[in-house]
Amino acid sequence: MNFSTWPALLVVDVEGNGTNPPDLVEVAALPVRQGRPDTSTAGAWLTRPRRPVTPFAARVHGLTNERLATEPGWDEIADQVHTHLNNSWVCAHNAHVDYRVLAAHLPLWQPAGVLDTLRLAKATHPDLPKYSLDALIEHIRPDLSTAPAHRHRATFDAYATAQLLIAMAAHFDTWDQLVAAAVPPGLPGAPEPEQDPMLW
Repeated sequence: MNFSTWPALLVVDVEGNGTNPPDLVEVAALPVRQGRPDTSTAGAWLTRPRRPVTPFAARVHGLTNERLATEPGWDEIADQVHTHLNNSWVCAHNAHVDYRVLAAHLPLWQPAGVLDTLRLAKATHPDLPKYSLDALIEHIRPDLSTAPAHRHRATFDAYATAQLLIAMAAHFDTWDQLVAAAVPPGLPGAPEPEQDPMLW
């Protein structure tokens, strides 16, 4: 895989407050450049949700209502996040979830396309019993020695997803092949299905 042919791409991860639909509490956006995660230009935001964080969500990611009480509300950072994401490609694990939550919070945002490492893993490692982020970390064993924060924080999960993406991209010769394997149908960037020629 020639990483120099890749368009601008950000690996994203979001954490929510546990409600349905969720309010965001954390967003991370990590660029991948030349086959490496570029932490020097990554974006990471904490935000105070409109509704309280549920006890379950707080146990998962560790972001309690007390911890978020002094963070800015979403309206105060939405423009920053939108500007950082721009219209780049994005990648996430189980990307439907992150894309849906981000799109609900950023109604004017439209990425160039959405890669899903869950879908990609099923194409590159078809015999795994599970495809959770933890299962893929265990199987692929990416280098997470410099990952920020800890598992279930957006910055850590985006870094881990980026490393998994880079490892799995080695199975493909071209960007277009990667897109065909990794973009879920119905999400931005999905290849158009080939049309049968009209019979006249």
